[in-house]
Parts: sequence; structure tokens; C-alpha cells
Amino acid sequence: MARPVTLFTGQWADLSFEQICQKAKSFGYEGLELACWGDHFDVAKALSEPGYVKGRWDTLAKYGLNCFAISAHLVGQAICDNIDGRHQCILPPEIWGDGEPEGVRKRAAARMIDSARAMRKFMDARPAACPAVPGYGAVVNGFTGSSIWGSIYAFPPTDQKYWQKGFDDFAKRFAPILAEFDKLNVNFGLEVHPTEIAFDIASAQRAVEAVGGHKRFGFNYDPSHFGYQHVDYVKFIRVFKDRIFHTHMKDVWWGHGDGTAGVFGGHTSFADARRYWDFRSLGHGDINFEEIIVALNDIGYQGPLSVEWEDSRMDREFGAVEAAAFVKKLNFKPSAIAFDAQFDR
Repeated sequence: MARPVTLFTGQWADLSFEQICQKAKSFGYEGLELACWGDHFDVAKALSEPGYVKGRWDTLAKYGLNCFAISAHLVGQAICDNIDGRHQCILPPEIWGDGEPEGVRKRAAARMIDSARAMRKFMDARPAACPAVPGYGAVVNGFTGSSIWGSIYAFPPTDQKYWQKGFDDFAKRFAPILAEFDKLNVNFGLEVHPTEIAFDIASAQRAVEAVGGHKRFGFNYDPSHFGYQHVDYVKFIRVFKDRIFHTHMKDVWWGHGDGTAGVFGGHTSFADARRYWDFRSLGHGDINFEEIIVALNDIGYQGPLSVEWEDSRMDREFGAVEAAAFVKKLNFKPSAIAFDAQFDR
């Protein structure tokens, strides 16, 4: 295979680590992207308990699986967000604390730094049975949150100074995080996504500028969050070719509702037939994954293709098996020759 095909465990956090390893192997995956919730990868235990990271590797190797990234989306969301009661549902109790917003944000930032420390320790313990991808570094994927997402629609009238304060706040909070990531030789991959400081190409460019082009700030590329916004998801790969640190394979469809709810969702739940868009299992949506593979080949991306399986209309085990086969079929290597060179012979 041109790249490892892995499964993101975030949507499987109800299963134990051993269970998801066993299932992922049976589904046809070559590795896991470990979520830092459930019991799949516990940052605090990785840093404090002797033998914890070795135990993760031992279980992965037992099932013939590998790992290249961990994901800290939930604590990341709280770093820049305007904190409210919803955050308590996604945060560990020690990060939520008393719920005082600035305290939550600071504890979340500290945990993100700890995530990089845990990832470094984890990667340094990699056994020979789980080889690294040459040239592919350690990655912590995640969210950033945003203090200005609530102003996404510019009324009351919102000027650029207002939005710039949000990017300045992001830069202030992430500068020390990125500095620690750099010391540890770990990359941070933001999943560009509505509710984050970057949610399309324009805002992603502005986020990069806000942190001064820091080399540790890049992206966990996920086309599903662009498609229904009508953002060019292939162009994103080419614009940020040096900052694609990790890739999620996730599908979405749009234009399939009954006209009742639009892009903003109408406060409907996923799988409501009125919705304009919904996440779908790979190959059942409107994303052109062959164009994505071509673009990833063009930029020389050799990291994992991590299936983030989300589809409220499909059994997840059926979907996970089908998605693994779907990605493997598309995961072709770039050509090592010019196909028409033989005409010169």
C-alpha cells in the first residue's frame, strides 16, 4: 500500500482498547489513530504510569496494528472557546474543574502540551514490530476552539478588527503550546472544521499567519468539513502542501434534504431527512476521493489515511469494513516513471 490505512477510534470510545484493536484488525485496518478519550490513550497515564505506553504498543502489535497519531480534539476545543455548559460533557473532570471559563481554557492548554509529551514518549517506545513511516513525524491531531465562531454571520455588523481579536487570542494561547511541541519534535494537526479558528481555506491561511507560520502548526486534513460548505477540498491540499500532517478519510453528502434546512442545519439532528447535508460512510457521499489521492500523491504525502467513520444511517461495523476496502482500493502509489517516456526509445 502507498500509505497505511488506519481507523480513528474517536467514534468507538465505548469499546475497550483491546476490543477496538481486535475489531479494527478484523475489519481490515493496518493501524489506529488513538483518541485521547475512552480508554484508548490516556495522556495522564502515559506520562505517569510505568509501562503504560509499552502496554499500548504490546496490544497493537498483538493484533498486527500500528499507530502514527493520537487525537486530542476534546480538550483542544476548550482552549480558545467561549466556555459554556456543553463543554463539561466532553472534558475530563480535572480539566473542567469548577467550570470557570478562563481556568478551563488554561487547564485545556496545559493538557494539550501534555498530549505532545505523551506522544513523544509513545513514539520513542515504538517497537520494531510497528515500524515508522520514513520521514513521517509524530502528530497530535485536535481542535482549537474559537472565541469568534459565534460571529460567523456578520450581523450585528462585524468588522475585521473584531475578527482579528479572535485570531490574536488564538495566537496568544497557542504560541506557548507550539513552542513546547517544537521542543518535543511533535506536530499539531488542526482539523479544519466549523467552530474552530480555521474552518475553510481563507480562515486557515489567516490562522497560519496568526502564529507566524510556525512550523509545528499544520492540518489534519478532512474533506468532509469542506464539501457541504462548497469549499474546494482538493485546492486545500495544494495550498497547504507543506502543512498536511495527517489525513482523515470521511465522506459527506449535500443537497439531499427536502429544502427545509440549509447549510446551517436548522437546529436539526444528524440523519433528519430534512437536512441539506449529512456525514456518510465512505463512498456513499459526494466527496471525490480519487481527486484527493491524486493531490496527496502530487504533494508527496506518505502519512496514514485514517478513516473517521460517521454515518447515522448505517451499522458502524458494516461501514467500517466497507470503508477499509474502499480506501485500500484507492490508495495507489504515484507513478515512478513518465508513462509516455517509452515512446522515445
